[in-house]
Amino acid sequence: MSSTTVVIGAGPGLGMSVAHRFGREGHKIVLMSRNGARHPGYIAALEAEGVEAAAIAADVRDRDALLAALGGIGRVDVVYYGPGAADLNARPVPITSTDVPAAQEAMRSVYPAIDVVGAVLPGMLERGGGGLLFAGGLSAVVPMPMLGGLALSSAALRNYALTLNAALTETGIYAGTLTIGGLIERGDIHRMVTSQQDGLDGLDGLGIPTLDPDTIADTAWDLYAKRDRAEAVFNALA
Repeated sequence: MSSTTVVIGAGPGLGMSVAHRFGREGHKIVLMSRNGARHPGYIAALEAEGVEAAAIAADVRDRDALLAALGGIGRVDVVYYGPGAADLNARPVPITSTDVPAAQEAMRSVYPAIDVVGAVLPGMLERGGGGLLFAGGLSAVVPMPMLGGLALSSAALRNYALTLNAALTETGIYAGTLTIGGLIERGDIHRMVTSQQDGLDGLDGLGIPTLDPDTIADTAWDLYAKRDRAEAVFNALA
């Protein structure tokens, strides 16, 4: 039986790069994101490479929809959890202005990760194998006051992944995190920034460092396959 990888937060950047990378290793891919209108194009791109793929439209912040979607997939061998921002136009307030409601709103991206693990981990434990991969921001390890509550949620997600890794060491299940600092090429935020360039040639003109999602996806596979470390850090901002 081929392994099934669920890509939660499937978008044109890192999500699809992860889907292609794990698909090349023979995994069946199940994509999950809010925007179902984009799914046919994603599936066609994967199938063009010989990857078996399916897609589910669900918002991770809708707990009932998320759990129903996961319950309908069946066996899940690997989960990549990397949902994007709920509102691309929203701007975080700096940490000095972050209040409890702002922190609670930022943390809403972490709670679904816990729901996902709760849904898939029992099956993985029963089979004695699996993988849990998370993507978070560099503000988890590098102080970025301008990101406010997002720094809190990034740190929480990172710690959750690392602590899971420690807890699952003897079970055959891997947990790890991709800690990312930089604009991911081809992603939604990258496209939004590019569209606002007003004629500038390339993102270098804006001073915005970018990261290749295919490189990050290669590392995601290496983390899962080699299991020799719990974290990979990508810092294009240094």
